[in-house]
Amino acid sequence: MCSQSNIVLVTVPGDLDVTTVAPVRRQIDSAIARGSRRVILNMAAADYVDSAGMALIMRELRRLREVGGLLSLIDVSPQAYKALVLMRLVDLMPVSAAGARREVSELAPWVLPLWQNTLAVDPDRLAEARARVEQLLRRTALSADDVFDTTLAVGEALGNAIDHTCAVGVLATVTAYPDRAVVDVSDCGEGFSLADGEEPPAVGDHAERGRGIRLMRMLVDAVSITQKTSGHGTEVRLTKLIPRQDAAQTNPEGA
Repeated sequence: MCSQSNIVLVTVPGDLDVTTVAPVRRQIDSAIARGSRRVILNMAAADYVDSAGMALIMRELRRLREVGGLLSLIDVSPQAYKALVLMRLVDLMPVSAAGARREVSELAPWVLPLWQNTLAVDPDRLAEARARVEQLLRRTALSADDVFDTTLAVGEALGNAIDHTCAVGVLATVTAYPDRAVVDVSDCGEGFSLADGEEPPAVGDHAERGRGIRLMRMLVDAVSITQKTSGHGTEVRLTKLIPRQDAAQTNPEGA
């Protein structure tokens, strides 16, 4: 089990059946008891989900919803995905099939934002900054679950900026486009960069930051980390795509 703040990644050790349900349930229940509100089940090793596994998913989904949290499944095999479709669970929670990560294309130069809002982040009032980002994201066409995940990812980026850089001088910019929401977090630290798909450092000063980066990559569709082109510091760009059928509903009012 991997955890960071209130986000927990639980890896299912094999098929999610009567033999594995109990230890998986204990991990999830323990995380919820510690205050975690976002649980991600890694289903890469599970080719089969039986009735006990379905009952576990339903139970934990309900428990997390009751406390304002979210359960999702990632790396779901084709066989397990079919079973989840038959049980209509894919209609109730985020479920990502193995290899189904959406590709984030570059924005064309002529595509202008619908609106943009920048806020300075007070290191002593981080919760207020997260709440403000969430308010802004709710004005886009992202679903409630996507807003939840993106807000958590932004929280990780803000936490990294404050803990590992200059603390003061952190900015968060939320930008709405027709097909995506983008949040840029910039700081004035020593500068840090990581190529797309490159594994974060596992040791040294950046190890803790690396754990946050891995979680951000699970929560949004793209994470870009570059050194500022001018001055000192790092820019983290988080992109969450808006489903095509919802993109036309983006609301630019009040930006």
